[in-house]
Amino acid sequence: MAVTLFLVLRMMFKSILALMVMFLHFQPQEAVQGDIADELATNFRQGNTKEIAKSFASSIELIIIDQEDVYNRAQAEQILKDFFLKNPPNKASIIHKLSNNPNYRLTILALTTKTEKFRVTVTMKKSSNSFQITELRIEQER
Repeated sequence: MAVTLFLVLRMMFKSILALMVMFLHFQPQEAVQGDIADELATNFRQGNTKEIAKSFASSIELIIIDQEDVYNRAQAEQILKDFFLKNPPNKASIIHKLSNNPNYRLTILALTTKTEKFRVTVTMKKSSNSFQITELRIEQER
Protein backbone atom coordinates (compact mmCIF):
# COMPACT_ATOMS: atom_id res chain seq x y z
CA MET A 1 0.00 0.00 0.00
CA ALA A 2 2.81 2.40 0.85
CA VAL A 3 4.50 1.64 -2.47
CA THR A 4 1.27 2.36 -4.40
CA LEU A 5 0.78 5.66 -2.56
CA PHE A 6 4.38 6.56 -3.29
CA LEU A 7 3.91 5.85 -7.04
CA VAL A 8 0.69 7.90 -7.21
CA LEU A 9 2.34 10.86 -5.43
CA ARG A 10 5.35 10.61 -7.71
CA MET A 11 3.15 10.71 -10.84
CA MET A 12 1.24 13.70 -9.45
CA PHE A 13 4.48 15.51 -8.70
CA LYS A 14 5.76 14.92 -12.24
CA SER A 15 2.50 16.20 -13.72
CA ILE A 16 2.55 19.33 -11.59
CA LEU A 17 6.20 19.94 -12.41
CA ALA A 18 5.50 19.59 -16.15
CA LEU A 19 2.62 22.09 -15.92
CA MET A 20 4.80 24.58 -14.03
CA VAL A 21 7.55 24.34 -16.65
CA MET A 22 5.03 24.90 -19.46
CA PHE A 23 3.45 27.83 -17.61
CA LEU A 24 6.80 29.55 -17.07
CA HIS A 25 7.97 28.87 -20.62
CA PHE A 26 4.93 30.32 -22.42
CA GLN A 27 4.51 33.87 -21.15
CA PRO A 28 1.74 36.01 -22.65
CA GLN A 29 2.69 38.42 -25.45
CA GLU A 30 0.87 41.29 -23.72
CA ALA A 31 3.51 41.29 -20.99
CA VAL A 32 6.23 41.55 -23.63
CA GLN A 33 4.47 44.48 -25.33
CA GLY A 34 4.04 46.24 -22.02
CA ASP A 35 7.78 46.01 -21.50
CA ILE A 36 8.50 47.36 -25.00
CA ALA A 37 6.12 50.30 -24.61
CA ASP A 38 7.40 51.09 -21.11
CA GLU A 39 11.01 50.96 -22.28
CA LEU A 40 10.23 53.27 -25.19
CA ALA A 41 8.49 55.77 -22.90
CA THR A 42 11.45 55.72 -20.49
CA ASN A 43 14.01 56.13 -23.27
CA PHE A 44 12.10 58.99 -24.91
CA ARG A 45 11.67 60.70 -21.52
CA GLN A 46 15.44 60.49 -21.04
CA GLY A 47 16.29 61.35 -24.65
CA ASN A 48 18.30 58.13 -24.76
CA THR A 49 18.97 57.74 -28.48
CA LYS A 50 21.47 54.90 -28.00
CA GLU A 51 18.88 52.67 -26.31
CA ILE A 52 16.14 53.59 -28.77
CA ALA A 53 18.47 52.92 -31.73
CA LYS A 54 19.27 49.43 -30.41
CA SER A 55 15.75 48.47 -31.50
CA PHE A 56 16.01 50.04 -34.97
CA ALA A 57 15.74 47.74 -37.98
CA SER A 58 18.67 47.91 -40.43
CA SER A 59 16.66 50.52 -42.37
CA ILE A 60 13.99 52.65 -40.77
CA GLU A 61 11.43 55.11 -42.07
CA LEU A 62 11.95 58.23 -39.99
CA ILE A 63 9.48 61.10 -40.03
CA ILE A 64 10.39 64.01 -37.77
CA ILE A 65 8.02 66.97 -38.15
CA ASP A 66 8.43 67.69 -41.89
CA GLN A 67 11.58 65.66 -42.58
CA GLU A 68 10.80 62.20 -43.99
CA ASP A 69 13.05 59.55 -45.49
CA VAL A 70 14.36 56.01 -45.08
CA TYR A 71 17.67 55.86 -43.22
CA ASN A 72 20.09 53.24 -42.01
CA ARG A 73 20.37 52.64 -38.27
CA ALA A 74 23.33 55.01 -37.70
CA GLN A 75 21.81 57.87 -39.72
CA ALA A 76 18.46 57.54 -37.94
CA GLU A 77 20.18 57.54 -34.55
CA GLN A 78 22.04 60.77 -35.39
CA ILE A 79 18.86 62.49 -36.65
CA LEU A 80 16.99 61.47 -33.50
CA LYS A 81 19.92 62.71 -31.38
CA ASP A 82 19.75 66.08 -33.16
CA PHE A 83 16.01 66.24 -32.48
CA PHE A 84 16.60 65.69 -28.75
CA LEU A 85 19.36 68.35 -28.70
CA LYS A 86 16.90 70.88 -30.16
CA ASN A 87 13.97 69.58 -28.07
CA PRO A 88 15.18 68.33 -24.67
CA PRO A 89 12.47 65.99 -23.34
CA ASN A 90 10.70 66.54 -20.02
CA LYS A 91 8.03 63.87 -20.05
CA ALA A 92 6.85 60.92 -22.14
CA SER A 93 3.74 58.88 -21.52
CA ILE A 94 2.00 56.05 -23.33
CA ILE A 95 -1.18 57.09 -25.13
CA HIS A 96 -1.89 53.80 -26.87
CA LYS A 97 -0.31 50.43 -27.53
CA LEU A 98 -1.41 47.76 -29.97
CA SER A 99 -0.31 44.19 -29.32
CA ASN A 100 -2.98 41.87 -30.71
CA ASN A 101 -0.79 40.70 -33.62
CA PRO A 102 2.14 38.45 -32.60
CA ASN A 103 4.35 39.91 -35.38
CA TYR A 104 3.48 43.61 -35.08
CA ARG A 105 3.50 46.24 -32.33
CA LEU A 106 2.43 49.87 -32.32
CA THR A 107 3.11 52.33 -29.52
CA ILE A 108 1.97 55.95 -29.42
CA LEU A 109 3.57 58.31 -26.92
CA ALA A 110 2.90 61.87 -25.82
CA LEU A 111 6.28 63.62 -25.62
CA THR A 112 6.61 66.93 -23.81
CA THR A 113 9.79 68.92 -24.35
CA LYS A 114 10.93 72.23 -22.90
CA THR A 115 9.25 74.16 -25.69
CA GLU A 116 6.67 71.95 -27.43
CA LYS A 117 4.49 68.85 -27.27
CA PHE A 118 4.83 66.00 -29.75
CA ARG A 119 3.07 62.78 -30.65
CA VAL A 120 5.45 59.86 -31.25
CA THR A 121 4.28 56.82 -33.19
CA VAL A 122 6.53 53.76 -33.18
CA THR A 123 5.86 50.82 -35.50
CA MET A 124 7.67 47.56 -34.74
CA LYS A 125 7.81 44.29 -36.64
CA LYS A 126 9.05 40.98 -35.34
CA SER A 127 12.35 39.80 -36.74
CA SER A 128 13.77 36.55 -35.39
CA ASN A 129 12.80 36.67 -31.70
CA SER A 130 12.68 40.42 -31.14
CA PHE A 131 10.71 43.43 -32.29
CA GLN A 132 12.53 46.01 -34.41
CA ILE A 133 11.44 49.57 -35.04
CA THR A 134 10.66 49.95 -38.74
CA GLU A 135 8.97 53.36 -38.57
CA LEU A 136 9.36 56.24 -36.14
CA ARG A 137 7.13 59.30 -36.53
CA ILE A 138 7.41 62.46 -34.42
CA GLU A 139 4.72 65.06 -35.10
CA GLN A 140 3.84 68.29 -33.39
CA GLU A 141 0.77 67.89 -31.24
CA ARG A 142 -2.27 69.62 -32.70
